[in-house]
Amino acid sequence: MTAVITEPRPGIDRAFAEGFAREWIDAWNAHDLGRILSHYADDAEMASPFLRSVVGNAEGVVRGKEALTAYWGVALERMPDLRFTLRGVFFSSRSVALYYDSVRDLQAVEYLEFNADGKVARAAAHYNDF
Repeated sequence: MTAVITEPRPGIDRAFAEGFAREWIDAWNAHDLGRILSHYADDAEMASPFLRSVVGNAEGVVRGKEALTAYWGVALERMPDLRFTLRGVFFSSRSVALYYDSVRDLQAVEYLEFNADGKVARAAAHYNDF
């Protein structure tokens, strides 16, 4: 089931975007799967080219927290030295985009669209190379 956003989260502004970015990066750098997942809606959708290589997902998209837990659990296990370095934070009325240094010297942009509850409903990871 695809996450459908009927109402965007009101009030996304620079303060929200920067606070979210700091917490999101810190959660990933702590390798705290529960903390990472706390940012996402139960029916969140995530697209990433890493899905193909990490869990063999040909579509490159997972839906729901159970699928996110399986994907990110394997990813964190395989990459014990994972560390993200935030380079930039961008926002619109309903989304945040994070520009950061990722694994294997990759640069990434993560697009995160929020629901009315302030949880990520849809996300997509973009890389400069793969």
